Amino acid sequence: MFCANDLHCHSTASDGTLSPHALVLRAADAGVRVLALTDHDTTAGIEEASLAARQCGLKLIPGVEISVTWNRQTVHIVGLNVDPDNRTLQQGLSKLREFRDWRAREMAERLEKAGISGAYEGALAYSNGVLVSRTHFARFLVKQGVVSDERKVFKRYLVSGKPGHVPGNWASLEQVLGWIHAAGGEAVVAHPARYRMTGSKLRRLLKDFIRQRGEAIEVVSGSHGRDDYFRMAGLARDLGLKASVGSDFHSPENPWIELGRLPMLPDGCRPVWVDWDIPQDSLDHSRQEMPGAPKAMPVGRTGS
Repeated sequence: MFCANDLHCHSTASDGTLSPHALVLRAADAGVRVLALTDHDTTAGIEEASLAARQCGLKLIPGVEISVTWNRQTVHIVGLNVDPDNRTLQQGLSKLREFRDWRAREMAERLEKAGISGAYEGALAYSNGVLVSRTHFARFLVKQGVVSDERKVFKRYLVSGKPGHVPGNWASLEQVLGWIHAAGGEAVVAHPARYRMTGSKLRRLLKDFIRQRGEAIEVVSGSHGRDDYFRMAGLARDLGLKASVGSDFHSPENPWIELGRLPMLPDGCRPVWVDWDIPQDSLDHSRQEMPGAPKAMPVGRTGS
C-alpha cells in the first residue's frame, strides 16, 4: 500500500526544481493528502505552497530541514508544524544561510583551482538567487559536461577529500532543536540510515537527540531501502521515538523516488502525525497496492 502522507520534500525555495505551487499540485495528483514542505534552512516557499494546498484540498504542513554539525559530521533535522513567523527560528536559519553563501563562494574558488571556472555564477543560475547549495553546483557541472550525472559530481568533487569540498560549520543539535521547539514544531531526524555511521554511533546521535527533546525519526525515506525501513522502525520502537515518512523529493528527474509512492510505516510504529489535526482518512495512510518499495537514493549524494 502507498502512504498518503509525505513529510519531507523540497522546492525551488532551496534545491528542488519545482516551484512550491507546482510541487503541491504534483503531490496532490499523485494522491498525497498531507504534505510537508521542508526546504533546506528556509521557510520561504511555505506561503506559496499553502495557497496551492488550499486550492487543491491538500493539507500542507509547514516545515524546514535544518543542517546540524554533530560530532564533526553533518546531519539533517526536519522541523514539522513550525510557525514560519517565529523570530527565534528565522534568526537561526538566517545565520545558516549566511554560511551557505560563504561556503558557495569558497567552493567556487576551490573548483577554480581544480580547473573549473565560473562555478559560482553557474550554480547561482540554477538556484533561486538566494540559497546556493551543493546540488546547484552539481547541476552546473553536469550541464558543463564535467561529469555525466549529479551522483558522480558529489563523489568526484564535493565530498571530503575532493577538490570542491568545504566542511560544514552548521548549528549544534541543541541549537536546532531549540529553534524548532520555539516555533512550536516537532523535530525529526532526517534519513538516519543514509549517514555513514556505525550502529552504535547512530544510537549515540539518537540518544543525544532525545536528550534535547527530539520527537521522531524518518523510518520510511526516499534515501532508505526496504531493510532500512525495518531497522529504523526497530530503533524508533526501542528508543520511544515516533516515526515519520518522507520522500526527500527534489525533482521529477530524480530516478529513485516519486511523490505518492512511499510504502506504509512498518507495524508497531507510532506515526509522528498521530496527534495532529488532519483528516481522518489520512490516518490510515494507505492508498493503493504497491508493486515494490522505492529504491534507496544512490550512494554518493550526501545532501545539500
